[in-house]
Amino acid sequence: MATGFGIGVSRFQGTALLGGLLAWSVALVLLRVVWTQTGYYLFLLWNLFLAVVPLFASALLRKAAMRNSPDAVQLLLLVLWLLFLPNAPYILTDLVHLTPDGSRLYWYDLGMVLSCAGTGLLLGYLSLFDVHELFERRFGRRFGWSAAVVALLASGYGVYLGRVQRWNSWDVVTNPQSLFMSIVDTAINPADHLHAYALSGLFGVGLVAGYATLHAMTGRQRVLS
Repeated sequence: MATGFGIGVSRFQGTALLGGLLAWSVALVLLRVVWTQTGYYLFLLWNLFLAVVPLFASALLRKAAMRNSPDAVQLLLLVLWLLFLPNAPYILTDLVHLTPDGSRLYWYDLGMVLSCAGTGLLLGYLSLFDVHELFERRFGRRFGWSAAVVALLASGYGVYLGRVQRWNSWDVVTNPQSLFMSIVDTAINPADHLHAYALSGLFGVGLVAGYATLHAMTGRQRVLS
C-alpha cells in the first residue's frame, strides 16, 4: 500500500487527519463568532478554503498522471495548483490582525490564527509533495527539487502580492492586465521595489527551509498507485 506521508500513514488516514485539523480550525473560528457575537475572523474560513484548493488540484494532477491523461489537462491542473499554492502559507500573515493587549480574547485569537495558519501551511506542503514526486518521476531528482524550490519561491512572491499589494488568485482572471503590469514593473525596476524582493525572499526562503525539513523528516518514499 502506498503511504500517504512516508511515515506509515495511509492516504485515507492522512485525509482523515487533515479533515480533523480543518474541522478543529473551523470550530475555533465559529466558537469565536458565538463568543464575541462578531464575524471579524470569518475571513479565516475563506482563507482555509483557498488553502485546500492546491491540495485538491495536486490530487487531481496525480490521478491524471496515473491515467496518462493528455498533457494539456495535466498542464492546466499544474497551473491551477501553482496559482493557488500561495494561499496555503498566506494564512501565516493573518497574524497581523491580532491586537496584542494581553486579554483572554487575544490569547484565544492567537491560538486560533496559529491553528489555521499551521493547517494551511501543511496543506500547501502536502500538495507540493504530490507535484514534487510527479516531476521527479518524470524528469529526475534534480529537476524535481528545482521545480519544488521555484514553486516555493514563487509562493513567497505570491504571499507578498496578496498581503502587501492586496492581489488575489482570482485577479489572474478578473483583472489580469493590472496584475501583469504590477509584476512586470517589479521585474524591470528592481531598484524601486527592493522591499518586494526582500519580503518575497524572506517568505520564499522560509517556505523552502520548512519544506526541506519536513521532506527529510518524513523520509519521502512514495509510489504512485
